Amino acid sequence: MTLPDLKLGLIGDNIVRSRSPLLHRLAGQQNGMNVQYDRLIPKDMGEDFDTVFDQSARRGYRGINVTYPYKERAFQKVAVSDPLVRAIGAVNTVIFEDSGPNGFNTDYSGFIAAYRGARGKAAPGISCLIGTGGVGRALAFGLLALGADEIRLVDRDQDKAETLATELRAAGKASVSVFERAEAAAEGTAGLLNGTPVGMVGYGGTPLAATAMSGAKWAFDAVYTPVDTQFLQDADAAGLDIISGYELFFYQGVHAWAHFSGKPLDEAELRRSLLEQEAVA
Repeated sequence: MTLPDLKLGLIGDNIVRSRSPLLHRLAGQQNGMNVQYDRLIPKDMGEDFDTVFDQSARRGYRGINVTYPYKERAFQKVAVSDPLVRAIGAVNTVIFEDSGPNGFNTDYSGFIAAYRGARGKAAPGISCLIGTGGVGRALAFGLLALGADEIRLVDRDQDKAETLATELRAAGKASVSVFERAEAAAEGTAGLLNGTPVGMVGYGGTPLAATAMSGAKWAFDAVYTPVDTQFLQDADAAGLDIISGYELFFYQGVHAWAHFSGKPLDEAELRRSLLEQEAVA
């Protein structure tokens, strides 16, 4: 059996339909590399998250991506050199070095790239962010970097939302507030963001009533399986500009590849190859 040039994995729940393995295999092909990228689902492996993570280096993984619901737990297990990522408090990309695991957050940089690709230099304006977990925290700090005037946070865990609000106020100039109900937080906003798994395959529905979208300008959904979530369908029907979770998936993957391999990518070719492969899957 031929050993891969690069062995990678994704730890998460409900990731059977993740396209990350395909993205990284295609990135490897661009560079003449044989990339193995495994889905590491703790429940299916008969192990808990801590065991899967702690054994990854011994099992030959150069790096892993981490997705819902483990990004904040992974942060507790890695060294983080970037003060911004330390502020976010969640990692989605881990590199295993001889000295130990190092953590990065390409959700943050990926969201900024996705936003600018869709809206250019336009500021987000008043933004309603539903969900303050791992990806939600990255989106929130991304909104700060993009120059949001006001960020309204919504989460079933009020303490978690209040903690993030305090951290955002200390990190930037935006006004930050916490709401109990998404519909109330959405009133009068320009941007609507879903940072929860609601709408993902296995977590059906939408985090915001369609009637609450009227008057907003743009919407982003971190979910990309499926790409056409109910949240984005409702936003499109309300006339909002749409930023698909697929864009976050693509750019976080591109940025993670740079950490994993240090190799270049032709992004346009990677996107074309991905869409071509997905069409015949």
